[in-house]
Amino acid sequence: MGKRDRERAQRRELIVQTARDLAEAEGWAAVTTRRLAELIEFSQPVLYTHFAGKDAIIAVVADRGFAQLAEELARARAEWPDDPIRAVVGAYLGFADANPAVYDGMFGRGLHFATSDPPASLREAFAELRATVTRYARGTDPTILTEVVWSALHGLVTLTRDGRLSENRQKERLAAIVALVRP
Repeated sequence: MGKRDRERAQRRELIVQTARDLAEAEGWAAVTTRRLAELIEFSQPVLYTHFAGKDAIIAVVADRGFAQLAEELARARAEWPDDPIRAVVGAYLGFADANPAVYDGMFGRGLHFATSDPPASLREAFAELRATVTRYARGTDPTILTEVVWSALHGLVTLTRDGRLSENRQKERLAAIVALVRP
């Protein structure tokens, strides 16, 4: 890679990281091309040479978020081989809590699960969860069980964040999800 390509890759990385940091600090509504240009001290036209717009930047953040989630699920599963479902459920909720804007970008910005060719990072995150729940499938299609568990976790994250569930009962909810999956 030549100097010019390295500089271009560095600018692209700076744009993505600045968008992620700004979104985590102030929410996605605060992320605009104008604001990003000011923060990274580039003109808006320079941003547009790297990305078509805000949604394209969010798609990169979301893709990286799924890759990070896959890594965290794999690590949790490896660290707790005797109780992988509890570890993975905890890791999923921990990721969502630690990265709320990234999580929102992952699920609210146009990445689709039910397509013939979803992004590789999304497939990897799903595969990590599927690898965990497969041992508990007991006659249920492991893919369906994975979809149900992922749906339950996503619902739990969303409803908790929106303040629609009773306070201080997250450990009990986590235990209930685990109990539904594990015999």
